[in-house]
Amino acid sequence: MEKLLTRWGKSLNREMPLSEYPRPQMERNSFICLNGIWDYAIYPSVAEFKGYEGEIVVPFSPECILSSVERNVTPDDTLYYRKKFNFKKTNDRVLLHFGAVDYKCEVSVNGTVFGTHTGGYFPFNVDITKAVIDGENEITLKVTDPSETSSQASGKQTSKRGNIWYTPQSGIWQTVWIEEVPENYIKSVKLTPDIDNDLLKVQIIAEGSLGEVTLVASDNGKTLCTVTTSGDTAVLKLSEYEKWTPENPKLYDLKVSGGKDEVKCYFGMRKFSVGKDEKGFSRLMLNNEPYFHNGLLDQGYWSDGMYTAPDDEALIYDIKTMKDMGFNMLRKHIKIEPLRWYYHCDRLGMLVWQDMINGGDVYNNAATTLLPAVGLATGLKKTFGVKDTKVNYKLFSRQDKKGREEYYTDAARMIDTLYNSVSICLWVPFNEGWGQFDSVKATEFFREKDSTRIIDHASGWHDQGAGDLNSFHIYFTPFFFPKYGKDDDRVVALTEFGGYSMSIDGHRFNTDKTFGYRIYKSKAALEKALEALYIKRIQPLIYKKGLSALVYTEVSDVEDETNGLLTYDREIVKVDIDLMKRINENIRL
Repeated sequence: MEKLLTRWGKSLNREMPLSEYPRPQMERNSFICLNGIWDYAIYPSVAEFKGYEGEIVVPFSPECILSSVERNVTPDDTLYYRKKFNFKKTNDRVLLHFGAVDYKCEVSVNGTVFGTHTGGYFPFNVDITKAVIDGENEITLKVTDPSETSSQASGKQTSKRGNIWYTPQSGIWQTVWIEEVPENYIKSVKLTPDIDNDLLKVQIIAEGSLGEVTLVASDNGKTLCTVTTSGDTAVLKLSEYEKWTPENPKLYDLKVSGGKDEVKCYFGMRKFSVGKDEKGFSRLMLNNEPYFHNGLLDQGYWSDGMYTAPDDEALIYDIKTMKDMGFNMLRKHIKIEPLRWYYHCDRLGMLVWQDMINGGDVYNNAATTLLPAVGLATGLKKTFGVKDTKVNYKLFSRQDKKGREEYYTDAARMIDTLYNSVSICLWVPFNEGWGQFDSVKATEFFREKDSTRIIDHASGWHDQGAGDLNSFHIYFTPFFFPKYGKDDDRVVALTEFGGYSMSIDGHRFNTDKTFGYRIYKSKAALEKALEALYIKRIQPLIYKKGLSALVYTEVSDVEDETNGLLTYDREIVKVDIDLMKRINENIRL
C-alpha cells in the first residue's frame, strides 16, 4: 500500500494540530487545546500495562500516518494514552472535552477515574474540577475498540478491508480540550428557525440555575433582537432577515448570557420540507420552494489522517471544490464529522444529508447484495424489499438486543449533537440494509426527535414504504423508479449512482487493485462519460419522472475505491472544474 500524504499533512504542526475552536455554535472565551504530542502504548487486553511505548500525535488514530504510530489496535488490544499539561484554575468548574474517541474509553485525571464512555462518534465531557490542580496535571485514557467484531456502530471499518470497506481506526480522533465555566452554566442551546412566523425558538439547557437569561441576535454587530427570559425557552421575533440557501448562506450571531456564563452561537433562517410542484410531482422544498438537491457521496476519509482531516483548511477544500463544481449538497456517508465541518457547510452554503452510522453483526450478503440486486434488476422493488421486522433480524444481522438498543441511543446523540447545524436538511437512518431493523419505527423516532428535517429511511433498498423519499441506488441498470405501492407519493431520489473510476499512479492507495463501477483510462474519457451521464440520462428524468435529488459517488477516492472526483490525497482534481459546473447548471428545477 502506498503512503499518501496530503499537502496539509506534509506541513502538519505536530505540537498543536487542529487548534481551532472545536464547537463554533457554543463558543466560550475559555479554551485550552490539548491536541499534540501524547504518550501511548498498545498491549493485549489480557496483559498487564508495562509502561508507555512512544509518542502519538493527537487527535490522529494510531493506525494512520499522521499519528506517527501506524499500528493497528485489534479488538483484543487496549490502547493507553497519557498527556501532561500545566494549568491554573480561574473559574468554578473545569470541563475536559473529547470530540470523539473510538470506541470505549476510561478517563482519569491525576489518578482519579471519571468513568467510562462508549460510542465512537460523539462528543462527551467530564467535570474534572475535583482532580485538577494548579501546576502540572496528567490525563490518562484506556481505550478498547471491537471494530466489526461486535454489534455497535462501526461504520465502514473492518479488519478485512477491501473494495468499499476500509481500514479500521481506533482511539482519539477528534480534538481534546479544556474549558472553564461557572458553578451554574449553559450546557447547550437548541435552535429552531421558523421562517413561516419569522421566529427563532431557543431552548436553553443549563447546569444549575442561571436566573434571567438574555439572548441577543445580531448581524455583523448590528442588534436585530433582544429577549430576556427566566425560563428555559425563548422566542426571538425577527422583523428583517435573509433566508439561508446554498446560494446565499446567510448566518446571524446569537449571544446567550445567564448568571456568570455567556456563549456565542450562530444560526440561519431556513426551512426544509416536502411539497408539490406545479406539475404535481413531490419535491424537496427549501424555504417553501421546490429545490433540486444535486450532490455527492462524501465518506470523509483522508489518506494520511483516515477519519481525521489533517487541517481545518482540508475540510474547507473538499466543500469548496465541490461547490465550485456546481454541486449544492453532500451526503455525509456513514460517518459523523467534527462540528467544524458542519460549520463550514453552514457558512459556505452546502446542504448536508447525514447518515446514521451502521452497526450489527457480520452482514449477510443475501440481505445486503443479492436480493437488492435482483430487485433492482427486475424493477420489483417492493417484492425484494425484505421486511426488516423481528422475523428477519437474523437476515439483517440484528439479533443482538443490546446492539439494537444502542442504535437508538446513538441516533438520539447524533440528532442532539447536530441539531443546530443550519445545513443539515435530511437524516438517513439506514443504508443498503447494513444492520437495518424496524426502520418504520426508526423513522418515527427520528421524526419525533426532529420534525424540522426530511428522512430517507432506507437508502438504496429494503424499502418499507416509510420516510419522505423513494430512494434508489442504481449503478448498472437503466434508471427506473418503481413505486413501493400505488399510493406511494414520496419524493423520487437517486441516492447513489455513477461511481466512475479513474486511477492515477502516484496518487492511489492500492497499486494492485482498484474498485469502481465503470473504469476510465483518461481524463478526457471520464469527462465525456460524466457529461453524457448527467445531460443525456439524468437531466430528462427531472421533469419526466419527477426526479428530485442526486447523489453521485463520490467526492474523493478512498483506499481501493478510485471513483472520486478527487484523488485520495486531494492532489489531483480528475475533471475540469468549470466543465463540471457547466454540466451541473443543467441539473436544476
